[in-house]
Amino acid sequence: MARLRIVGLLAGLAIAAGSACSAPGGSSSESSSSEGPFKIAVVNAQSGQLSSLGQWEWKGAKLAADEWNANGGINGRQIQLELFDDQGDPTVGTNLARKISSEGFIAMIGTAESAVTVAMIPTLQQSKIPNITSGQSPAIAATKSPFAFLNGPTSITYDETLAKYLVDQKGLKKIALITNNGSFGKGERDAFTKALASRGVAPVDDQVVTTDQKDFSAALTSIRQKAPDVLFVGAEEVAAGLIVKQARELGLTVTIAGAAPMGTPVYFDTAGVSNVEGTVVSSPYLSNDTSDASRAFAKAYQQAFNEEAELHGAKAYDGAQILFTALKNSNGATGQELADAIRATKHAGLLGNFAYDETGVGIHATAIGIIKSGKLVAESTS
Repeated sequence: MARLRIVGLLAGLAIAAGSACSAPGGSSSESSSSEGPFKIAVVNAQSGQLSSLGQWEWKGAKLAADEWNANGGINGRQIQLELFDDQGDPTVGTNLARKISSEGFIAMIGTAESAVTVAMIPTLQQSKIPNITSGQSPAIAATKSPFAFLNGPTSITYDETLAKYLVDQKGLKKIALITNNGSFGKGERDAFTKALASRGVAPVDDQVVTTDQKDFSAALTSIRQKAPDVLFVGAEEVAAGLIVKQARELGLTVTIAGAAPMGTPVYFDTAGVSNVEGTVVSSPYLSNDTSDASRAFAKAYQQAFNEEAELHGAKAYDGAQILFTALKNSNGATGQELADAIRATKHAGLLGNFAYDETGVGIHATAIGIIKSGKLVAESTS
């Protein structure tokens, strides 16, 4: 396996490095070479509140690369992954995009943070570096970059599935929202309120908090006074866990509902196992035991890293498989040709069957799971 480099950048140093930015396949002999390893950047938080996501993502991508390299690589060339720490910060991400653009990387895997991905897209697009991201905000697709691809659904799909289950199937219409004002939270709020509106449902309360907020008592007190049947939470794993923990402490015993972050170990651990019981989760990857492919992936992941696999690792694994397949099918192309090969790739992945549209979205389905006795289990939606 190629060497691992974790890079924590200071903004000034990264900007200086970025001043020499050039597109892969340009004047750099390293980037235009048809020999040696394929240099691929993996960008995700390795420090800070979102570091768990970044570590899962890295392991999923690394597992895929190790498997390809063990089987001869791509057309005889090895895959060289290099890991960069975006710290969950869009400014750091922007500086990393400049660095990646100047150092001969032909593609990027990551990030798991929508706001960071959105910040990086302009530089990556200008440099013609395809990026397969785990972000789910519709803002990513809205950039219309021909070099930006998602390895999972957007919030539109997550939340339409959730509204269909809660409103259409269960008849629950007194729904309160608490979301954050970052790219992820905004995407969740917009998508879920749109899904509710299409059903003639208006939230009984709609609280928006900040991405760095830790005390949610004021917002939750307002929600408690409205006596909802469901509390929809649109925030990343740690924040979602804190919100639910504080909601339970305030006596809010209503059903909790949300998208993929609610199905992760970080959410469970932050909120507390008893507090997450009954949470309704919309996700394209409910468990490691849903198919032969997921079981094989989980076994390989456990053997490689001595821990259980979960959604983010699976998403990065799917994204890496799509990228490596596109590289193989295009005979190691870069730039626009590689982006076109990614868009043309059909992939039966862990999250479902990928077929990319013009917005860079390749999968449009999620399933409903319910947390029962500390585990996320599939719910019948028939």
